[in-house]
Amino acid sequence: MAQQCMTMAISDLNASPSHINHPLKLILHPRNSMGQPLKALSSAVELLENERVDALIGPQTSEEAELLGELGDRVPIISFSASSPLLSREKNPNFIRMTTNDNSQVGAIAALVQKFGWRELVIIHEDSSYGNGIIPDLLLTLHEGNARVAHRTVLPPQARDIYVEAQLYKLMALSANIFIVHMSASLASRFFIKVNELGLMSTGYGWIVTDGIVNELPVMDQSVLDSMQGVIGIRPSIPPSERLHNFSTKWRNNFTNQHHQIPEVNVYCLWAYDSVWALAKAVYHLGPTTSMQKNDSANELAHLAAIHSRRTGSDLVHTILRGKFTGLSGEIQLKNGQLQQPLAFGIVNVIGRVKRIGFWTQWNGMTQGLNRSNVATQSPSLRKMGSIGWPGSSSAIPKGQRVMPKTGKRMRIGVPIKKGYKELVGVELDPETNATIVTGLCIDVFKAATDLLPYEVKFDFIPFPNSTTGSYYEDLIYHVYLQQYDVAVGDITITGNRSSYVDFTMPFTETGVVMIVPIETSRSTNTWTFLQPLTVDLWLVIGAFFVFTGCVVWTIEHGDNNEFKGPLAQQIGMVMWYSFSTLFFAQREKLISNSSKVVVIVWLFVVLILTSSYTANLSSMLTVHQLQSSPKVESIGFTVDSKLIQTDLINLPFKNPYFPTLDTVEDCANALRDGSRNGGVSAIIDEIPYVKVFLSKYSAQYTMVEPSYNSTNGFGFVFPKGSPLVPDISASIAKLREDGKLHLISQNWFQNRSLFTNQDSATKVARLDFYSFRGLFLITGITSTVAVIASYKFRKKQSTTAQHEVADQPVEETFPPVGDIPSRRTSFKHIRRYSY
Repeated sequence: MAQQCMTMAISDLNASPSHINHPLKLILHPRNSMGQPLKALSSAVELLENERVDALIGPQTSEEAELLGELGDRVPIISFSASSPLLSREKNPNFIRMTTNDNSQVGAIAALVQKFGWRELVIIHEDSSYGNGIIPDLLLTLHEGNARVAHRTVLPPQARDIYVEAQLYKLMALSANIFIVHMSASLASRFFIKVNELGLMSTGYGWIVTDGIVNELPVMDQSVLDSMQGVIGIRPSIPPSERLHNFSTKWRNNFTNQHHQIPEVNVYCLWAYDSVWALAKAVYHLGPTTSMQKNDSANELAHLAAIHSRRTGSDLVHTILRGKFTGLSGEIQLKNGQLQQPLAFGIVNVIGRVKRIGFWTQWNGMTQGLNRSNVATQSPSLRKMGSIGWPGSSSAIPKGQRVMPKTGKRMRIGVPIKKGYKELVGVELDPETNATIVTGLCIDVFKAATDLLPYEVKFDFIPFPNSTTGSYYEDLIYHVYLQQYDVAVGDITITGNRSSYVDFTMPFTETGVVMIVPIETSRSTNTWTFLQPLTVDLWLVIGAFFVFTGCVVWTIEHGDNNEFKGPLAQQIGMVMWYSFSTLFFAQREKLISNSSKVVVIVWLFVVLILTSSYTANLSSMLTVHQLQSSPKVESIGFTVDSKLIQTDLINLPFKNPYFPTLDTVEDCANALRDGSRNGGVSAIIDEIPYVKVFLSKYSAQYTMVEPSYNSTNGFGFVFPKGSPLVPDISASIAKLREDGKLHLISQNWFQNRSLFTNQDSATKVARLDFYSFRGLFLITGITSTVAVIASYKFRKKQSTTAQHEVADQPVEETFPPVGDIPSRRTSFKHIRRYSY
């Protein structure tokens, strides 16, 4: 369209009475930059080198203009569509902008926001020189109008649809529902289709778009316009004129024979037309000039350094900047190298078609109409503007409050169909409603994770049909890679190969693999098994305390208790007998002293604890379950998806390894029951979730051990490569794990969890050592020591008291009868007896 307008401009110039006899004629050399800045630069260099052009009209995008600005010191560069405020004559003195600066429309945007009473809004803009240039002035102007920007979303110019969807999901979680969109028309056409699909173009939402989108609405596809119903936009107001009317008629006539649908001429075409006239008027004003001779060197490279400056370049620029005339777009007068701000901006509403509902001027604000000179004809009143159709076919002004979409695009989630392991993923068909019912651990975790997202995500579970290639899970993941599914949810293992073409969330199950083996009960045949429950040091300490306690009791009792008296050998035997008889509570000797009774009571308590612990530990050792040894393993079973770990096990030291695939829990149990000699398997190596499902039903006959030769990364949800939903879902999974909800979900599906053991706990029972009973020995030792000391002091006190009583009594001498006087042969013992 721009090329057609420039061609018509040259045609009109050549036919103009004032230029018919002019010696200079304008010749157009069009090149297509394909929207690529480097292509535009290459085309410009080629035009300067080969065509020897005196000026460049273009480029169309701000990025192209910024790159081609380096050529501005050689020839004038005139752009009719590069509107970014980041472009300035300070950097490129010979750059001329025959279009308005984007900052000129921020006043109209702020006026709309203020008039509708919106206080919180969101800015969505393109991440480019064009998209970023307007943001500083827009933020400042909105702030001055007491409007707060709650969020900014930046989209790359070539953003994929899935990235746009993810950003829109995040916007749905915000409290603000008024959006200002500033981006190129090509990106906006894809963006608003996704907005409509997700339900953000419904009642309660408000959308404002800048002139870069509005100016190209007439040439957009009908599907885009249908997705933008209710959008309000701003565009420069072009005053009507007879010349503009004649041009529009000629425009329609030129396209009659070329297109079935005649595109409406937009403001960019008018600025392109006026750019040619501005250049022609400057050239005609300067008159004929002598151009530089063409360099005929065939080997000279066409790069920037080879382009020689032209004498007329700066003269053309100065003449263009000083020019003033009336063009199709209105009064053309340049200031600071760019077109002056329009006198008015038109306010349009997309409602069925693009409809103008009012104007905005810098002096009068919002108004309903303008005269032919773009001067407001009525007082600024929003109520007098044309009727506005808001999103959702509503006539009520959005209040800026959070509104959840009633309709929107639903995510397609692929779910694997499994024969067994329904606890992980189960797909059934409701016979009454014919609806698909999806259950299982993976499904519950995904639902819980999406519930934690700060935005609503709607989805449908779609069972994935059986694969014809034999690689069922690989086919499912490949469909996600092709974006035929938005997500894949199920018992899908995270692997490095799969991660190269899809993205996984963080795992929501335990990582690693374990081995399931049968349980066999065996008893020890060791002759000295009865000594194993206690360690050697504990046996020695127990024996020492038996002797120590017997000695303590003898020390306390032998002075007064006749049962602890007698020959030395008899007393030693009594000590040993009494102390060891407490082991069976068979002591019959009567104790007299209270101290010895306390010692024996404490010791009997210690003996009771020791015998009970010994009995329990010995019973465990004699009846412990032993696991079937793995060196004789000849076949290993796997589930369907876990076959991916077979390659890691082929080199293991198994004799004639065989790796059958087992589809259900019952298949695993039957294979283990048959054994490798009868066509079954000796063990099953599988990922922990599969093993938990198996042991929840067969924990009495089988157990799991942890092999050290393999590990996996657990289950994860599958998304297309680069999906921004991956970090959000991963954060939700981490939150579920921290709050313990992930464990509760697992408990709900794995009822029997007490028998999930490892090999060490199943085959070994820890021996009891002195460290475990040091407190008991300390108590009985202190008690015995205190009792001996107390008994000694008590005896000493009794002896002292008795001596004092004898000393205080009078001594009476008595003599035996004469006949009873013993002879010299009478023993000393008799003499002592008589002396008493």
